[in-house]
Amino acid sequence: MTTRPLLYACQSLSLGLLLTASAHAKLVEEQFDLPVKARNAWGKVIEQPIRVTVFTDDSRPGPHPILLLNHGRATEADARAAMGRARFSEASRWFAERGFLVAVPTRIGYGVSGGEDVEDSGSCNNRQYPPVYQAAADQSLQLLSMLHARPDTRKDRTVLMGQSFGGATAVTLASLNPPGVVAAINVAGGGGGDPKTHPGDPCSSAQLARMFASYGKTARVPMLWLYTENDLFFGPRHPRDWVARFREAGGNAEFVQFPPHGEDGHALFSRFPKVWQPVVADYLRRQGFDLQD
Repeated sequence: MTTRPLLYACQSLSLGLLLTASAHAKLVEEQFDLPVKARNAWGKVIEQPIRVTVFTDDSRPGPHPILLLNHGRATEADARAAMGRARFSEASRWFAERGFLVAVPTRIGYGVSGGEDVEDSGSCNNRQYPPVYQAAADQSLQLLSMLHARPDTRKDRTVLMGQSFGGATAVTLASLNPPGVVAAINVAGGGGGDPKTHPGDPCSSAQLARMFASYGKTARVPMLWLYTENDLFFGPRHPRDWVARFREAGGNAEFVQFPPHGEDGHALFSRFPKVWQPVVADYLRRQGFDLQD
């Protein structure tokens, strides 16, 4: 299978390619299809293209450090199919304005990418978590390989980031220590949560704790973990246990648990950017990034 990206062009993209960020800067939005390969929890290999959205700010000269941003997982299949194209437009703009090339993949099984659900981890009382996060991580690794070949990126200054399922994917990737990755940010990361049926108590929580502990044994990338006290998917206790297990095994993670925000703090990343942005900016500056507001 070729790994050369297939450029996706359409009238709506060309009309919306440049979005005004200020009087002198424009946010440039690009999208393309990237052939990837991933394996589900039962060993089946799926090969297909996924849609990737890339943002840069044309006032910030390249080559750019990369920020790879992974989306979460809806609890229902209909919602995953209806997701459309993952963009995180406000957060992506914020990072692009600070010099990053922001890459947001829409993974296999979601929205415009479609395909089989390679992230199905099984029944609630016996979840197979590591294989499904590995499936998400494998897609990100293939995307990183492509991005590192671009002339407008830096190969030595990559940041991994994700929200919810994507946050746990960032931890998975950090445990693999990909070349060029210097920092990783996990926002509300985890799996198996459902506010409707078992709020604050994710499926197979013991398996999740063991998974994060196993990641701590190998991860050497410094991390920042962000959660809220009123996260209806994972509650206040489980994230503290996960980061403790990760650190005890050797992982390097700063942990911040914000007070309650909104009716469900799991949505902090999209609904309350002014809360997490100063914390993330401080963290990235301490990792050597020159962030100019």
